[in-house]
Amino acid sequence: MKSIRPALPALSPGLANAVASTAHAAPQPDAVGLGLMQGFPPPADKRVLRSNFMEPPLNRWAFQHIRELQPTREVWRGDGPVSELPVEPMDLGKVTGTVRDGRVISLDQLLDESHTDAFIVLHRGKLVFERYMNGMAPHVQHQVFSATKSFVGTLMLMLIEEGVVDPAKPVAADVPELQDSAFGDATVQQVLDMTTGVAFDEVYDDPDSEIWRYGRVFGLWGAPPPGYDGPMTIYDYLPTLKKQGDHGKAFHYVTPNTDVLGWIIRRVSGKSVDANIAERFWQPMGAERDGYIWLDGEGGEMAGGGLNITARDAARFGWIILNGGRFNGRQIVPESVAKRILTPGDPEIFTALYGQFPGTDWYGKVTHSYHDQWWSFANAHGAVGAIGVHGQYIYLDPKAEMVVVKLSSSPTAEGGPNESNDTDGPLLYQALGEYLLGR
Repeated sequence: MKSIRPALPALSPGLANAVASTAHAAPQPDAVGLGLMQGFPPPADKRVLRSNFMEPPLNRWAFQHIRELQPTREVWRGDGPVSELPVEPMDLGKVTGTVRDGRVISLDQLLDESHTDAFIVLHRGKLVFERYMNGMAPHVQHQVFSATKSFVGTLMLMLIEEGVVDPAKPVAADVPELQDSAFGDATVQQVLDMTTGVAFDEVYDDPDSEIWRYGRVFGLWGAPPPGYDGPMTIYDYLPTLKKQGDHGKAFHYVTPNTDVLGWIIRRVSGKSVDANIAERFWQPMGAERDGYIWLDGEGGEMAGGGLNITARDAARFGWIILNGGRFNGRQIVPESVAKRILTPGDPEIFTALYGQFPGTDWYGKVTHSYHDQWWSFANAHGAVGAIGVHGQYIYLDPKAEMVVVKLSSSPTAEGGPNESNDTDGPLLYQALGEYLLGR
C-alpha cells in the first residue's frame, strides 16, 4: 500500500563516498528493549493485540507475528530441497551515499535509523551482505505489505503470456460480479498499471479515508467501530467501489486494483493467489521456508498486501526477475515477462495526477513510473522494485546485478520517520550498486 508522498527537499543523486559526514544515529529500540510481549502475561501496555498491532511501537513486534494476530493461509514451499544461495561476504556497512538535503550516510547508519528488521544484498546471485535486527532471524516470515502486489502482478503477466488472460478485455469478462463497479469496464491492463478511474483515497493516517474501509475487511485496525455495517469480505467489498473519471488517463494508486487481479487469478486458474505463488514461485525456486498470506474472515486472501515471507526468499524471487526468469536451474518466469518488468513505464501517465499536488516530488524524482504492479526508479541504473508501507523493499538493480531486500517496522506508513526508508533508501541503494560495479 502506497499513496501520496511528502516533499523531498534538496534531493541529490546517491553517490558512493568514502566516509559518512553525519553523526551515526543510535539504533532504534527493538521489541525486546521496548518490553513488548515479554513475561507471562505481558503488562497490559506491552501487549500486542488485533486491536492495536498497527500502532507504533507495537508494530515492531507485530510485523514478525502476523499469523498470531490474523487469519492466514500457508504458501507451501513443497518438499523439495532448499536452493543454494552462495555466500561471498562483503563489508558493505561503511559504503556511503548522498541522500536528502545533501546528507552523506553509511549503510550502517541507514539500517540503524530506519527501524530495520532484516537487510540482504545479493550480487550476481551471491549473498554478499545479510543483517538481522529487532529479534528477526533468517527463518522468520515478515509482513511485506504492498510488495505483495509485485508477486500478484508477475502472476498476471504469466497468465497473459500463456494466453489464459487477455489484457485488453474488460474485467467484467472474467469477473461479471464486478460489472457495475468501478472496475467493470476497465481493462485488465489498466488494473495492472493502476490507471483505473476509481473513487478512492489511500491516506493511511486518516480514519475517514477509503483505505480504512478496505482495511476493515482484513481487521487491519481492529474491530469496526460501533454501528459499522459495511462489507466484511473482500469479495463483498470490491463491487461497492464506484467509478470516478476515465480509465487509462493517469496513474492512481489504489490497493483494491490488486485484489481485483487476485479475483481474476482465482477465477481463471481455479486456485488462490497463495496457491499460485507456492506452485509457480516457491516450489520451483527452492524456497527456504513456507510463506503465508493474510485472509479476511471467510478465507479471501489480501492480494493487495498480505504476504509474509523471509528475507532470503524475497531475495530469491528478486533474483529470478533479474536473471531473466531463471533460478535453481529452471526457467521459472518467462524471459519476456522478466524483461518487461525491468522496462520503465510511462512517466507522463505516472505524474499526471500526483504531479498536480504540492509536496509530491517523490513521484518523478525518486520514482520514475509504475506498470504491472512494479515501481521503476529515477536513477541511472534503471532499478525497479516491489514496495510496501512501513519500509518494505525488494529492489532490483539490473546494471549492478544486485538485489536489495529491506524489511522494516517503521512507526509511520509513509512520510515522517519512514522517509529514511522510502527516500534515503533508494538513493543509498544506488550508491551500493555503484560500489559493486566499481569492484
